[in-house]
Amino acid sequence: MNGKLVVAILALFLIYAVVSEGMSLARMGNELRCQCIDLHSKFIPPRNIRDVKLTQSGPHCQNTEIIATLKDGREVCLDPTAQWVKIIIKAILDKAQANAEAKR
Repeated sequence: MNGKLVVAILALFLIYAVVSEGMSLARMGNELRCQCIDLHSKFIPPRNIRDVKLTQSGPHCQNTEIIATLKDGREVCLDPTAQWVKIIIKAILDKAQANAEAKR
């Protein structure tokens, strides 16, 4: 093989390795920290909530985080200690458990 071709192939491989590693590190950066800075504790009617994501505390963040996606597309961090949030999360979990049992 031509020496210049070998160097070119090696350079392309190294560029690919650096770019792909950078992308995975950037993705990890989002997952290794708390997502919620401000907590919303005022009541949000359940009809305005499209989805809820619950993230347990762990090495990435010491807080339990509840992120609600509203029907208008906004994401809001809910206060897990607010009574209305606890009620909504319990209702969601109960519904998921009922659906799981119905599929058995």
